[in-house]
Amino acid sequence: MPIDVGRLPKIALFAGLSPEQMLCIAQHTRERNYRADITILNQDDPGETFYVIQRGTLKISTTLPDGKEVFLALLATGDTVGEMSLIDLGGRSADVVTQEETTLLAIDRVAFDKLMNDGSTFPRNLMRILARRLRLANVRIQAHCTLDVYGMVAFQILEFGELYGEKQPDDSILIPIRLTQGDIAELVGASRERVNQVVVAYRKKNIISSDAHFYITIHKPEELKKRLL
Repeated sequence: MPIDVGRLPKIALFAGLSPEQMLCIAQHTRERNYRADITILNQDDPGETFYVIQRGTLKISTTLPDGKEVFLALLATGDTVGEMSLIDLGGRSADVVTQEETTLLAIDRVAFDKLMNDGSTFPRNLMRILARRLRLANVRIQAHCTLDVYGMVAFQILEFGELYGEKQPDDSILIPIRLTQGDIAELVGASRERVNQVVVAYRKKNIISSDAHFYITIHKPEELKKRLL
């Protein structure tokens, strides 16, 4: 369905764009709703569209030559996906699957190319997003090289808290995205059983808790930070 132009300035990628640019985006953008476990993009497919997450969570993974799946990241509200193929004209670099009911803004290449060539604001916004993503990737690599499982689980929960957390009246931090122990295990590169031991230990100390939607709440972030030392 067509989108409301008034919603666009709230998205970091479109901050500071002119009314004419906003109208161009709206004319070439459609809102799409997906159920859980729906494949949005397949690795190596050609790319003519990129997406902005309005609601929900996307799992990003890649398949190695031996058939093994490698879980790369979870993306949530406000994140973008698919822009790399529009930049370098290459195929999709990963598979993208919905983790839960998800709403995306699908923006086609016509709008993307026009925005890239029409002023500096959009390219600068995009570069900031990609630079931030690269910095996060570098930090994750360092964490994988230096932390044990307790530290990696703490790191991953803290990262999601920083990226997507919502502060609650009691000063706890709710992470409003579906994050199962299986997801965490794949992200930190440990067995589900080992991650379960870590999560149970953190729960017993009331460092974290989780609800029926697999939303994690951080109660004692300082205790998680101690695991990073």
